[in-house]
Amino acid sequence: MGGRVSRAFRNFNVENRASREISREKPKPAPRHPTDRQSLLPKNPEIQEEICRKDDKLLALLKEVFVDSRDPALQVKDEVGSIATKQKEYRLTKPGHLVDLDIKNIPKGKISVTEALTLLNNHKLSPHIWTAEKIAEEYNLDLKEVTSLLEFFIPFTMKVFNPKDKKSLKVTEK
Repeated sequence: MGGRVSRAFRNFNVENRASREISREKPKPAPRHPTDRQSLLPKNPEIQEEICRKDDKLLALLKEVFVDSRDPALQVKDEVGSIATKQKEYRLTKPGHLVDLDIKNIPKGKISVTEALTLLNNHKLSPHIWTAEKIAEEYNLDLKEVTSLLEFFIPFTMKVFNPKDKKSLKVTEK
């Protein structure tokens, strides 16, 4: 309720108050006091002469400076239309079951999610064939990263607990 009342007073006669404030004469700023430098210039011709005098020694040093500037190289757009910043080596992906949605080119040293799941499944089904060395060679990956992937990323493990092993709470009726 208080907001409505204060809003009514704030918006009351806004146009007239604004036009009155705009038409009011603005106060003139206080006069600036002359500084020492401004007061000395007209009185001392020596200072005026020192300002206008050219120093031959400094001019000689300035003539020795050579500045060579070149425009940066023009960026050339490739056939896709994007600006090529850095050339990366790409490899073709292994075809998966989602051929239309799969990524076509992947930089070397990286794999897609589909490939990651495929290689983890292959390693789980036959670890003696799909070793870390073979996976690293097949997918152009670092051997250290592949061993870490096989050791720590285990999405296909499922543990089932038998109901006999579970401790069940006995419900007592009153």
